[in-house]
Amino acid sequence: MMLIAVGWIAVLLLGGGIALNQTLTGLVTRNFDEQLDYMLTAMVASVEVGQDGDVYFSRPLGDQRFLEPNSGLYWQITGKGHEDFPSRSLWDRTLTVRESDHMEPQVYDSGQFSGEPLRVIQRPIFLPGSDTQWWFVVAASREELDVQLSRIRRILLFSFLALGVGLIAMALAQTWLGLSPLRGIRRAIQRIRMTGETRVTEPLPLEVQPMVEELNMLLAHSEKQAEEARAHAGNLAHALKTPLTVLNNAAHDKAPGLPEMVEREVAAMRRQVDHHLARARALGRRAAGLSRADMRESADAVERAVSRLYAHVRFDLSGPSAGSPRAIVAIERQDLDEILGNLIENAAKYGGGSVFVTLDAMPGSQLCEIWVEDDGAGIPAKDREQLFARGARLDTNKPGTGLGLAIVRDVVEIYGGKVELDESEDLGGLLVKLSLPRAAA
Repeated sequence: MMLIAVGWIAVLLLGGGIALNQTLTGLVTRNFDEQLDYMLTAMVASVEVGQDGDVYFSRPLGDQRFLEPNSGLYWQITGKGHEDFPSRSLWDRTLTVRESDHMEPQVYDSGQFSGEPLRVIQRPIFLPGSDTQWWFVVAASREELDVQLSRIRRILLFSFLALGVGLIAMALAQTWLGLSPLRGIRRAIQRIRMTGETRVTEPLPLEVQPMVEELNMLLAHSEKQAEEARAHAGNLAHALKTPLTVLNNAAHDKAPGLPEMVEREVAAMRRQVDHHLARARALGRRAAGLSRADMRESADAVERAVSRLYAHVRFDLSGPSAGSPRAIVAIERQDLDEILGNLIENAAKYGGGSVFVTLDAMPGSQLCEIWVEDDGAGIPAKDREQLFARGARLDTNKPGTGLGLAIVRDVVEIYGGKVELDESEDLGGLLVKLSLPRAAA
């Protein structure tokens, strides 16, 4: 991250330095050229054509350097067929004119004098009373200009170097200070790992407090999962201990009716294993991340499967269509299929031939409600809670393990939902109200 910051600072400073250098050198150079242009204009305004056709100045130019030999400031007037009219500062040298068709002033650099680079401005002029095209030339040594440009570049270089060092130092300091809360979190996590603490309790800056809260919630979530896993393991071990003890004692005593006893106890153990496996799968899927399932797609699939087993039953499925945002609930699809499968199959098995399934029965509620109704004999209010007990069956004449509703309630509660039993007003039988959390948009 620091390398990226240093790189960006270097790129920005380099770009800014180049732009500023071009701007300042351009301004200084234009100012120098404007001075030359002012002198050229003064020459044109002061020159006259004599009776012999040659040019002369009606008044002397004001700059004393034109009179000092090799002073670095020169002028010259050149006309075809006439001798050059130079400034005294040129002494025995002559300025070379770059003739062209342009009538506007032309500015350029020249190296015609050895060891003295020049900045030259020239312009062709037709003077009154003369048919000759006269070239007015003013030249100045670039030494002063180059000195100014060099000074500007040195100032820019040292200024931007100092600015770059300062910015990099500030970025380093800001990064160090900005990451100090994260170092505090790292130390707190290290203490959790080494001392057995369960939460981050060290006071930290407000900037990282939301992350600390999320970390503590994650630790609490992991602790809860570990506790649930231990509880499941203990419950399963306890549930299997009694049947195994019964079988062991019966086998040791060679008790009569041993095959029937083995079959009965094995069925009890299978029910317990199925129950705890269902809970473990639901806990694992919930921990894997955000769960989403389309309840309409799940209900349609379950209805098609159950209708093959109970061809005489009429199913009526209503609610939002598949893909609608209202049809999405926060639960894994496999768990939703298992829950609806248990509820719809029970309604078909114990009802009188009609099953109504209503999806999102209460659109305004916080939880998404699914109602499963049948036209059976119903269940008295005092007996409804018994159905959620493991192995409980009020109708022993029909096949089943008695674990359906117990598994349904356990899995639903893992996802933060609930299951309630009531009486169906439309069909007169049992009404199962399944409430599941809605998925986030």
